[in-house]
Amino acid sequence: MTAGDHATELQRLIKMQRTVPVAGVYDGLSAILAARADFEALYLSGAALSASMGLADLGLLTLDDVVHAARSIARVSSLPLIVDSDTGFGETLNVMRAVVELEQVGAACIQIEDQDFPKKCGHLSDKRLVPSEDMCRKIAAAKRASRHLLVCARTDAGAISADEAIRRAKAYQNAGADIIFVEAPTDVAEIRRIREEITGPLLGNMTEFGRTPFISASEWEELSYELVIFPVSALRVSARAVEDFYRSLRANGDVSAHIDAMMTRKELYDVIKYFEYEALDDKIVKSTLPHD
Repeated sequence: MTAGDHATELQRLIKMQRTVPVAGVYDGLSAILAARADFEALYLSGAALSASMGLADLGLLTLDDVVHAARSIARVSSLPLIVDSDTGFGETLNVMRAVVELEQVGAACIQIEDQDFPKKCGHLSDKRLVPSEDMCRKIAAAKRASRHLLVCARTDAGAISADEAIRRAKAYQNAGADIIFVEAPTDVAEIRRIREEITGPLLGNMTEFGRTPFISASEWEELSYELVIFPVSALRVSARAVEDFYRSLRANGDVSAHIDAMMTRKELYDVIKYFEYEALDDKIVKSTLPHD
């Protein structure tokens, strides 16, 4: 599938008259596992990617970091991929370059936000925002550079007030954003108000341990959001499991306590299509060998 196909598929999902749960991924393997669990779309989280690289979510990722991860995911998955691109890696020209690069590797949507650089996790305090006019220019630049890529505009202005977040969201929609993402609403009433005042597609963020209460995908559907992301959930589960395993291995000197929790060799090979690669290699070698 091309980037245009992925964007078209994401648009189709948005129009489905239901909330689409979007799996947060951070590498090729997590993308494959999400697809095997029947998710319909993927979200490359800047926070999860940063953590997987041992970095804090403070705008430390480069465009190359994000493009490399997006390429790894798009290479193994046909699902539409939304790519968290923080503040767009700079100003308007940087945003335009990011759009071109992400489109080339097969992403469906770029997400940019209105924090000033260096950004912070959206659920922390003391965030600084750029003027909404600057963000609108970035959105317009992204749309100009895009052939197919959708643009998701995130506002962190909820830290100021719900009124300011909604004002900015409407401005970003008018600037051309295809999807609006109001970060860190603090209760269901605020989430509902955002839906009532924003007419276009909305993305909800179900991250854990933040300012937003735990809400299930079915509850987001009752609130009429088109998409809901679970951006860092898989990484948190993986990190805890790996830490527990290493502590056990160091303490006990063997892996027996965790054998039942492991994928078997065959299961892992099935996930990464090892035998399909091997069969293809055999076929190619056989087809090029001269006959006796």
